[in-house]
Amino acid sequence: MDIRCRKTSCAYNDRYTCKAKAIDISKSCLCRKFEKGEEAVDKTKNMFSRTPSYAPQRNSKTIKIECYAHCLFNKNGLCQANGITLNDLKNRPYCITFLRK
Repeated sequence: MDIRCRKTSCAYNDRYTCKAKAIDISKSCLCRKFEKGEEAVDKTKNMFSRTPSYAPQRNSKTIKIECYAHCLFNKNGLCQANGITLNDLKNRPYCITFLRK
């Protein structure tokens, strides 16, 4: 499973890969595990000036993804998607893999 996060100010974000032990997506598709990191650097200002560095993909067996959204990939409270992407929308970490059931 490919777990990508574009919320660059999160403490768990390592080069666009989530390093949290678990992810918890609320009914409103917000990531409840978000923690503001020490360095809140806005990487979007220079995102087209050079190729970004990405951390290695994580195996889905090493992370528990709980989901409470009314989503097609939600199976009994666990995400069954092939991969998820969290995006920084309105300064909040939203799951954009969400597909309404």
